Amino acid sequence: MINIDYLTIRAFIKENKNFIISSRIQKIRQSSPRDLILVLRNNGESRKLYINISPELYHLCFMSSQNEEKRFLEYPKNPPMFCMLLRKYLENAKITNVTQPYYERIVEFELETKTDFEINKKFILAIELMGKYSNIVLYEKANSIIIGCAHNVGENKSQIRELYGGIPYVYPPVSNKKDLLRFFGQVNYEYLSNDFLGVSKYFESLCKGLDLEKIKDCMELKNISPAIADNEYSIFGDLISGEKEYLPSVNQVIDEYYSREQYIKKISGIKSTLLSVAFAKYKKVKNSLAKITTIRNRRDNTDKYKLYGELLTAYAYMSKDYIPEIELTDYNTGEQILIPLDETLSMIDNAKWYFKLYTKSKRTREKTIGLINSLNEEKEYCEQLLYSIEKADSIEILNDIKEELGIGDSPSKKNSSVQIYQRDISDHIVYIGRNNKQNDYIISKLAKENDIWFHIKDHAGSHVLLKITDNSEPDEKIIFECCKLAKKYSSVPENEKAGVIYTKRKYLRKPPAAALGYVTYKNEKEIYL
Repeated sequence: MINIDYLTIRAFIKENKNFIISSRIQKIRQSSPRDLILVLRNNGESRKLYINISPELYHLCFMSSQNEEKRFLEYPKNPPMFCMLLRKYLENAKITNVTQPYYERIVEFELETKTDFEINKKFILAIELMGKYSNIVLYEKANSIIIGCAHNVGENKSQIRELYGGIPYVYPPVSNKKDLLRFFGQVNYEYLSNDFLGVSKYFESLCKGLDLEKIKDCMELKNISPAIADNEYSIFGDLISGEKEYLPSVNQVIDEYYSREQYIKKISGIKSTLLSVAFAKYKKVKNSLAKITTIRNRRDNTDKYKLYGELLTAYAYMSKDYIPEIELTDYNTGEQILIPLDETLSMIDNAKWYFKLYTKSKRTREKTIGLINSLNEEKEYCEQLLYSIEKADSIEILNDIKEELGIGDSPSKKNSSVQIYQRDISDHIVYIGRNNKQNDYIISKLAKENDIWFHIKDHAGSHVLLKITDNSEPDEKIIFECCKLAKKYSSVPENEKAGVIYTKRKYLRKPPAAALGYVTYKNEKEIYL
């Protein structure tokens, strides 16, 4: 991931200075201790200035409504104390200037407001975008005394620079690096960021092969060409190698890049939570299944009791009663079998006793088999759940899984509709389920009896449904393409062989009280891919 640097901040200020200066702060909102939103209005236009001071994603930009949705900002009912402090001092304040201290990753808004007694007061809101040291500080312009910080930094956190209310605000210690614009001579391209002010590690990597004058042009913000690629962005897009997309403004590049990174991080965080819950459930079921299977194999004497009862009945004519044990020949195998006996009973009574044990053991076996089948179904469901979480690529899909697991708040009715991913194959619509809720919806709501259902065999995967509109049988090419989709959207690695089963919807059955998305099938065919 690329971090915002001095040059990008400087370019952002230069690009948006005309709007920022003379704008007023209409609203102040804080969704978390690391996010701040200032709604600025100027010349009849309102923009949302988004400030992020998290250690990984620190940046600022005017965010679009689309990218605001990507960030999933949730505002608490009771605003944080720092938000209330800013509202007290800065709501409706006018921004008179915006500056960036000498080669610092700091943006300072100079603000002017009036007190209840119509007295003009001047403040500075300093936004420090410096990795894990990022912060937002409000201080008085006249005496530089800090009024409040997003994060207080005391002596126990830093021995170099403290930040908290009531002490003077000072800039970070001055670096002994050189000013590149005043430098003439030979540069070492491997150490640009170590030798010169304002040069980040990423910008250093882009400068390799450039002559000193071109690097100086970049430092003076000449030839700006904002661009974004898959894993990087730069205000000097021409220096990025490979495929890239040029955007019309520095702000848009910052907004697009970091909103995407926040979206990915949000998905990753939710996935991590869901995987821990689902894996704990899976582990519990797996352990229970292993334990019950072991106990059944160890204690299941059903066949032995039946054999003992039958042998004692068959050899009852020997009249060897009231003895502790007897050795008899198994007439099926010819083996000698030593049978323990109750010496207080006759052979016939011992046979009856073993038949009673057989009947009891048989009932236990049937119950155990039913329990094992139930646990196998639950294990299969958990595997499907883990697969769905791993493959989820949107918040909506993950929210469905959260609902399924009973985690967090229940979704509102407004957002309860199921959005199914679909493809077109030779004028046929194909639906693909991305989680158990969607799989269940495909089978229960979308499928008709002659539609064809596809699924990877013996592995977790998506339900794939081929819609049949005119009751005609699809050709082999369409069937094969659907089978490829069933394998693609499954837990089977792409380079491994696997079977795909398919059958008509009318041959599917959802057992009573079965897990979401679980079905049984018959009359299936199989294609090996």
